[in-house]
Amino acid sequence: MTDAARNGPEGPTPPPSPGKRNAFTRFLDGVEWLGNLLPHPVTLFAILALSMVLLSGLFGWMGVAVEDPRPLGAAGRSEDGMITAVSLMNPDGLRRIFTGLVSNFTSFAPLGVVLVAMLGIGVAERSGLLSAAVRALVLSASPRIVTVAIVFAGVISNTASEVGYVVLIPLAGAVYYSLGRHPLAGMAAAFAGVSGGYSANLLIGTIDPLLAGITEEAAQLIDPAYQVTATASYYFMAASTFLVTIIGSLVSIFIVEPKLGRYDSSRADPAVLNTDGAAPLSGQERKGLRMAGLALLAILGLMALTLLPEWGVLRDPETGDRLRSPFFTGFAVWILLFFLAVGVAYGKVVGTVKNDRDVIDGMASGLSTLGLYLVIVFFAAQFVAFFNWSNLGAISAVNGAIFLQNTGMTGPAIFIGFIAICAFVNLMIGSASAQWALTAPIFVPMLMLIGYSPEVIQTAYRIGDSTTNIITPMMSYFGLILAWATRYDKNVGIGTMIAMMLPYSIFFTLAWSAMFFLWVFGFGLPVGPGSPTYYAPG
Repeated sequence: MTDAARNGPEGPTPPPSPGKRNAFTRFLDGVEWLGNLLPHPVTLFAILALSMVLLSGLFGWMGVAVEDPRPLGAAGRSEDGMITAVSLMNPDGLRRIFTGLVSNFTSFAPLGVVLVAMLGIGVAERSGLLSAAVRALVLSASPRIVTVAIVFAGVISNTASEVGYVVLIPLAGAVYYSLGRHPLAGMAAAFAGVSGGYSANLLIGTIDPLLAGITEEAAQLIDPAYQVTATASYYFMAASTFLVTIIGSLVSIFIVEPKLGRYDSSRADPAVLNTDGAAPLSGQERKGLRMAGLALLAILGLMALTLLPEWGVLRDPETGDRLRSPFFTGFAVWILLFFLAVGVAYGKVVGTVKNDRDVIDGMASGLSTLGLYLVIVFFAAQFVAFFNWSNLGAISAVNGAIFLQNTGMTGPAIFIGFIAICAFVNLMIGSASAQWALTAPIFVPMLMLIGYSPEVIQTAYRIGDSTTNIITPMMSYFGLILAWATRYDKNVGIGTMIAMMLPYSIFFTLAWSAMFFLWVFGFGLPVGPGSPTYYAPG
């Protein structure tokens, strides 16, 4: 198909000029300016950790205390029934900091889980499996449902987020161009699925144990024995996959693509108009995917044998319970085995995995991508630990809960404000884990004390965190997406990108929030296996 055919008889309709500054664009410029004032996440957590030490000294000196709402005899409740601020600036506090700095880092709940999971994901990515699976899903779809396939593939690909950003989004642009449609519309659909629907998935990914670990750390400020599994939000997030796919597809077809109009290729990089990157899978790649499918079935069968029978070795050894069991508390191991098995099976067929060295290289490659994450975690772990030691989190939670109770804001409607706050904060702190590490110690205990479970609180957070990813330049991959977009149109700017993605953000927020209220409070369904809706202090 020629460019003339693509553009049509009326001529091209280029996207809005980023130089035209309307009120909405100026507002977003303000958000970007404010976001740029924030330091690097590492610096931010270092400042917060230091501030926590100083604040603990001040409040400890002032003797700040609050009555403990937990019943007499509850774990962690002091004999006098008070929660008192603990100073970290006295000799005892400084000694605790000095001796606990390393253990704070190594015992940080999400760390080990993410490292273990990335060993397997690294092998699957290095073998070429993840890239081939995404291409197979998108390219096998008919032109009539290609938008649905792209959004769905985007949601699924966030199990290993880099695949979606690096492979699917540019691929979606190439697919749309090859079909005579606006390539930016294809990229927008993929971006919406990968990033706007970040928390939704049919599979358990690295983000699940990561957030669960942070939630558990925060919940233990109130209940030291409380545990949150990686599957805490699984039921809701699996169902959300279809909601995000439907809403994302409808917005793409009826709002974004008509707004973009016909594509003008005169401002494109000629190299990007070559659609070889969207070439069908080779016979060897298809054979590899079939072998990976068999490996997947084998792993699923093994999982079933360890959990479903009465003699299942990964059921709770004392109660026989399936939900609160080693199967789920150690789910990171299954993530490792799953991606390791399918990655090796695929790689053996296509030739990317010839021996154990290739497997090891894949593991090393996966861990090598976590350098910055490890640095962030070190300082985030100190902040969380200091927050816990000082009792300031518990004091803030109790006072916040009292305030909410006094205002009458203790019902389900409180989650409207909570989701909105999370969505706003996400505009300036693009990392899901960094934002949750910062806010969870405040909101989780606060909402627990008015009767809601950590699992439900985490689920609501994930909605707010996901829906504004696509409209903030602070999101780590935003610059990459913008770079890809400018290859199709050199005039595309930040304002153009945000204006293109804003409809997804609005409709995702409205629909997803409505689904949350219906799911949790309308139908009374659990958000995940063994996840309660309510929490009773003590």
